[in-house]
Amino acid sequence: MTRALVAVVGRPNVGKSTLFNRLIGERLAIVEDLPGTTRDRIYGTVEWRSRDFGLVDTGGLDDGKAEMDTAVRRQVEAAIEEADIVMFVVDAKTGIVPVEHDVADRLRRSGKPTLLVANKSDGWRAEAQSAEFYELGLGEPQPVSAIQGHGTGDLLDRVVTLLPPDDDVFEGRYDARIAIVGRPNVGKSSFLNALVGSERAVVSEIPGTTRDPIDTMLVRDGAQILLVDTAGIRRRGRIDEGIEKYALLRTVHALERADVAILLVDATEGIVDQDVHVAGYALEAGVGLVVAVNKWDIVEHGEEVTATWTADLVREFHFAPWLAHHFTSAKNKRNVDATLDDAIRIVATRAGRIPTGQLHELLVESLASHPPPTSRGRPVGFHHVTQADARTPTFVFFVDRPEAVHFSYQRYLENRIRERFGFQGTPIRLQMRGARDEKD
Repeated sequence: MTRALVAVVGRPNVGKSTLFNRLIGERLAIVEDLPGTTRDRIYGTVEWRSRDFGLVDTGGLDDGKAEMDTAVRRQVEAAIEEADIVMFVVDAKTGIVPVEHDVADRLRRSGKPTLLVANKSDGWRAEAQSAEFYELGLGEPQPVSAIQGHGTGDLLDRVVTLLPPDDDVFEGRYDARIAIVGRPNVGKSSFLNALVGSERAVVSEIPGTTRDPIDTMLVRDGAQILLVDTAGIRRRGRIDEGIEKYALLRTVHALERADVAILLVDATEGIVDQDVHVAGYALEAGVGLVVAVNKWDIVEHGEEVTATWTADLVREFHFAPWLAHHFTSAKNKRNVDATLDDAIRIVATRAGRIPTGQLHELLVESLASHPPPTSRGRPVGFHHVTQADARTPTFVFFVDRPEAVHFSYQRYLENRIRERFGFQGTPIRLQMRGARDEKD
């Protein structure tokens, strides 16, 4: 089961990033009053009315020409192709510009569910401000003010009505779905070829050769494994115009379709910021993670170098101390199979269910060993814990005052769960709910 994906498209400076931040409830995207502001994070998860979906901010469409140029067409095509729903954001104060007619025409022809969002609609003038956009032929504009939050609840209500049923967001009955991700030219296609034993993906020394995820089915010990090779992710400021610019959108979608991601890093270059960012995308998607330090055959790799690399992995990926790693060479197949075996093991780990009785026993022991801090002089009472039926291992704690549970105590509880039950290689999520919810 995978999440639906909603792509936010629109020209620069219409407030896409502000709306993105508002909907996901975090300030992930950097917002400036300048067209085309660079953002490190453009992906998040939204939960609304017991449904969740991925949200991708695709960046600004060029409105400097009367007709869409090649790059703009490719950007829109990529967003339309990969998303289940498209959120087309326009500026209610500025009105329609020519490029928006072209985008609207492509969206209509796509047949994809599209929401026309008239941002910067303020107060009683909202309906009048957004009325102009009916001429785009995309139905009723949804007036919102991303800055003030007006209309965003109604917008999310409309998104939920368009989400595909849970049963429809399932892509084949595979025993494991594994995405191979990483920066350009770290050897992802070679790694895939080493796994399947054939030239399934085109291999080239030119960075960014693979622009589309390539699905490959592999049978291993009787299990059906779906491998997805993805386009390399570059720093946003270095992404070329055209379809490569939105290869990131496809990579995010590949992660949404996966159970586990194998993240390749280049042993000849060391761990760079973008490697850490790619791991962040995997965590946002809630998938398991294995790091493969590739090209190990062309570096000096004595005990001292190996120890240094291990320390670097622990330091740079400190936010995911549970991840596994291997030193690999796609060229001579060193540890390639071992990495895949680890990924398959993590899939099985993620599917594990802990009996409620054992979880409750752990909760009692944890509270006795380290009681939760008081909040405003009042104790925080924990009553029960259970594991939810979710794609990512999720544990629900029923608490008197969920908002009073400090993140440090949640981390303590997560560590206790891992110590007792494992979950090596996968993120786990903790939810704090009011004690009364347990009775509902």
